[in-house]
Amino acid sequence: MGEQKKELPPIPDRLPVSVVDAHTHLDACGAVTAADVTAMVDRAERAGVSRVITVADDLASARWAAQASTWDRRVWAAVAIHPTRTKDFGEDEKSEVESLAKEPRVVAVGETGLDYYWDYSPHDAQQDAFRWHIDLAKRIGKPLMIHDRDAHDDVLRILEEEGAPEQVVFHCFSGDEHVARRCVDAGYVLSFAGTVSFRNARGLHEAARIVPADQYLVETDAPFLTPHPFRGRPNEPYCAAYTVRHLASLRGEAVHEVAEAVRVTAERVFRLPTVTSQLNGLRH
Repeated sequence: MGEQKKELPPIPDRLPVSVVDAHTHLDACGAVTAADVTAMVDRAERAGVSRVITVADDLASARWAAQASTWDRRVWAAVAIHPTRTKDFGEDEKSEVESLAKEPRVVAVGETGLDYYWDYSPHDAQQDAFRWHIDLAKRIGKPLMIHDRDAHDDVLRILEEEGAPEQVVFHCFSGDEHVARRCVDAGYVLSFAGTVSFRNARGLHEAARIVPADQYLVETDAPFLTPHPFRGRPNEPYCAAYTVRHLASLRGEAVHEVAEAVRVTAERVFRLPTVTSQLNGLRH
């Protein structure tokens, strides 16, 4: 018999203020059709995660993400070539990524950056591709969504050398308080995934405590990085609600304050339509 498929976590109580899942992979979660996407986002909305940004890591997923963003008004997209896939990143790939990135419902260039954990692409190829994506984000005026794994110093150095776009988001921020302060001082936005709820992530906990309210987001990176206490189970956008509550606990703030900060920052960074928040069923 094959390994039994693990169940999704339960859908949590609805957040008092609706938030945006700033980074998810709906296709990797199993969505194929428009109906799949709608069902997945319906589940998210039940938990108060009313909008999602589905993110590409190769050309096939970039094409799919751009298309999926037109299927449901609650879905937006980001496109780029993941650093681990940059070994064969030529002119044809660049041309298609640029074309997709200009689509109106594609709100960011990402995820791009550096990954020194996996040995799939040489560091030089990753850095060259990262520099190209930085330039693309600046030329088309869209935020840069960064993948940074075991490469903090080089990511920050290259951003400084190239000149960062107006908006930079560190997807699934993985640094400690020191790295967080460097990012905050540079004006970058830190996006916290389920990892911020892991009990052994002390450096990340400290980072989450010191980030100003207008410089952080929440994401799932679904189907990966499911928040505690469901670590190891599949992830979906609705689980961002768990991370919001963990983040509120870490920061010593009310859940509605963190959710409101996440909503406002996502709308600003990704230029999403502003939605009036709702607190305990009452507009404020």
